[in-house]
Amino acid sequence: MTNQDPNSRVIRWLTYLMFMMFAMTSDSVGEIIKEVKVAFSVTNAQASLMHSLPMLGIALSGLFLGFLADKIGRKPTIIIGLLLFGLACYSFLVANDFLLIVSLMSLSGVAVGIFKTGALALIGDISTSTKQHTSTMNGAEAFFGVGAIIGPLIVAYLIHQGVPWQWLYVIAGGVCTLLILGALFVKYPTYNTQPSSSTDKVSLWNSLALVKNPYAMGFSIGAFLYVAAESAIYVWMPTYLVCDATSMKATYQCYSEGASQLLAIYSVTAFFILRAAGRFLGIWMMSRFNWALVLMLFSGAIVTCFTLGLVGGKHVALYLFPLTGIFMSVIYPTFNSKGISCFPKHQHGSVAGVILFFTAAGAAAGPFIMGVVSDANGGDAKYGFIVATVFALILFLGLCYNYVKNPTQTRLAELEASEYGEG
Repeated sequence: MTNQDPNSRVIRWLTYLMFMMFAMTSDSVGEIIKEVKVAFSVTNAQASLMHSLPMLGIALSGLFLGFLADKIGRKPTIIIGLLLFGLACYSFLVANDFLLIVSLMSLSGVAVGIFKTGALALIGDISTSTKQHTSTMNGAEAFFGVGAIIGPLIVAYLIHQGVPWQWLYVIAGGVCTLLILGALFVKYPTYNTQPSSSTDKVSLWNSLALVKNPYAMGFSIGAFLYVAAESAIYVWMPTYLVCDATSMKATYQCYSEGASQLLAIYSVTAFFILRAAGRFLGIWMMSRFNWALVLMLFSGAIVTCFTLGLVGGKHVALYLFPLTGIFMSVIYPTFNSKGISCFPKHQHGSVAGVILFFTAAGAAAGPFIMGVVSDANGGDAKYGFIVATVFALILFLGLCYNYVKNPTQTRLAELEASEYGEG
């Protein structure tokens, strides 16, 4: 493997931009849902399909196509995924009914599952140690956080200017086109494609068999719980914070004039800013502190913010819900990095696909369950956040166990020596 390849810096930036582009669309869904509910008169559960079905597409392509990054190589896999994503984005130019919109979002999800597993595997190829792997993963997710800020702002600006929100996807398609060109002309590093035994040979069946591996399963369940809780913020927080849930237009008159109203309007953006800032800080933090301790403490802080935000009502949640962005920032990229690092590099694409499956499953199931529970209680999003708090509590208990027992210590040390050398 050629970690010192002169193209590694360029590849790292292309990878970061891929994460940013994906976030521009996926994390704008909360703002888009508000528009679609009015335009097509759909329920909370129906509107949640705009988030759940794309996540299902990511989940299935991650699980069943994740092995492609190990089988045919990182570069071809990434280009195939980007081409499919670009096609879906440009097709939004003619998307003018709810079914077509949801279908195109679902197609884009399948595409993301393909190019993201390739990108996640590529991070291992350009890393010289498991710590650098975790730092780079935090960097990629930091740019994901930047995209999550940019996307909703673009949607808000487009709507304010009277331009259809669908143009967000056209803009993302333009970024995708540039990434395809970059991927075509940059030389990717080589990596060991020779498995140590026949049981490690790259195939769909061996990829699916990873689901039974305790390391893959442990981090995958953690990713599911985390994303299920996180998605409550950017999918349902805008609905929870509005003053009159029965109104056809979001209003924030119940908050005092000035900063409180401004925060209510831009609460999702505030959350994404804090999450992105935390991830840039995480690049430094995860190379210096015990990752298991940081995750345990931060997950406990999330439970506290959710609980106090529910008990104190909208006026307390207005501050505590966006604040969770700081505490959520390092959890998912660290799950991804440590989970992938528990396997040799020739399996990185496959295990990335397994973790991505559970990630997307959590992002699909979480908001949908929250929507159903809210509808069953008069449409009040508060009840959906109670479900999210339960997810966060289970995650915290699991991370307490992880810190106390440290079940991955030996495995990570072995792979550090065999896959990264002295690093």
